[in-house]
Amino acid sequence: MDVDKAINERHSVRSFKKEKKPAYQDILTAIDSARKAPLAGNIEAVKYILVSDKDKIKELATASQQNFVGDVAYVLIVCSDRKDLDKLYYKRGEMYGHQQAGAAIENFMLKLIDLGLSTCWIGAFSEETVKRAIGIPDNIIVEALLPIGYEMGKGKQKRKPSLDDCVFYDTWKNRFMKPRRTVLGSQT
Repeated sequence: MDVDKAINERHSVRSFKKEKKPAYQDILTAIDSARKAPLAGNIEAVKYILVSDKDKIKELATASQQNFVGDVAYVLIVCSDRKDLDKLYYKRGEMYGHQQAGAAIENFMLKLIDLGLSTCWIGAFSEETVKRAIGIPDNIIVEALLPIGYEMGKGKQKRKPSLDDCVFYDTWKNRFMKPRRTVLGSQT
C-alpha cells in the first residue's frame, strides 16, 4: 500500500466485526513492521504481548474502561523494558523509551491498515490491572493497548490540525519560511 494512503486511511476504530477473526500471522507481520522503528542507541526496549485469551481480554477492557476492547479476538500490549536505556542515557532513557514505543506503535498501526485491519491506540488504562492480568513484572512499563480486528462499517479519519497551525520556521511562532517582504515607506 502507498504510505500516504495508509496515513490518510488510519483512524481510531471502536466498533469491530465480531464474526470475522483476523489471522494471527497478519498481526505478527504488523509486529515485524513495528520492531523496525528507530531505536535510541540501537537498544531494543519495546516488547509486545499478543493476547488472545478471552478472559484476559475482558480484564483489559475493564482496565481501560473501554467496553469495545472486550469485543475483539486480539489485543496487542506494547511495553518498554528501559533497563538498558536508563543505563546508557540516565534520565533521558525514560523519554527515549516512550519515543521508541510511539514510533513502533505508528509502524504497527500503518501496517494493519495495509493488511485491511484496524485498531485504536489506548493509552488510558490501569497499568496495575493490566500487569496483574497478564503477569507483567513491575519494572516493565505498559505503553499502550491495541485491540485488533476488522472495522464494522467504514469510518473516516477525523480532522487533523492544518499544516499552518503546527509548523514554524527558524523561531517559535514564526509562520513564514522567507522573511516578509516590506515595501519602503510601509509600516508593516
